Amino acid sequence: MMKDIVKPIAVLAGICLVVTALLAFVNQLTLPVIVAAEEKAAAAARSEVLSAAKDFKRLTPEYLPEGVTEVYEGSDGSGYVILVQVKGYGGVIRLIAGIRSDGTLEAIKTLSHSETTGVGTKAVDNNSGYRDRFAGTTADSYQQIDTISGATISSTAYKKGVGLIFDAYRIVKEAGV
Repeated sequence: MMKDIVKPIAVLAGICLVVTALLAFVNQLTLPVIVAAEEKAAAAARSEVLSAAKDFKRLTPEYLPEGVTEVYEGSDGSGYVILVQVKGYGGVIRLIAGIRSDGTLEAIKTLSHSETTGVGTKAVDNNSGYRDRFAGTTADSYQQIDTISGATISSTAYKKGVGLIFDAYRIVKEAGV
């Protein structure tokens, strides 16, 4: 009686073990391709938000505000590319922005989000037009941009992300990194 119970459990456990090993093997095979594709996409995003820069050097300042994940310096003193993440209504919103050396925001782009379609996406979607309002703003002028009615939490989070970007820019400039 006990053998009848143990045998199917052992077979199922064996199948699970083999499938897990195969998945791990395939993951290791595809990992370099995935990493290369992600780096290519990241490089394209950096070039998109700070078009004057030919190359980027990653900076590691001693202190950055919470939520700032990466900072890059553009070549030839063109400016900086800053990545941040903030909490929106549906989860984390990841943004990338280019700030010219004169302190104006050249462009901003949403890298990922999980905001509600048709509501929160009014603020965070790259095709929504909300992001374009921030182009050309500075640390003193971006706060004049209104949040979006009906997407208040998402657009407030987006503005908070822009504020973090300007804070990180100020810190990097003052530190002379």
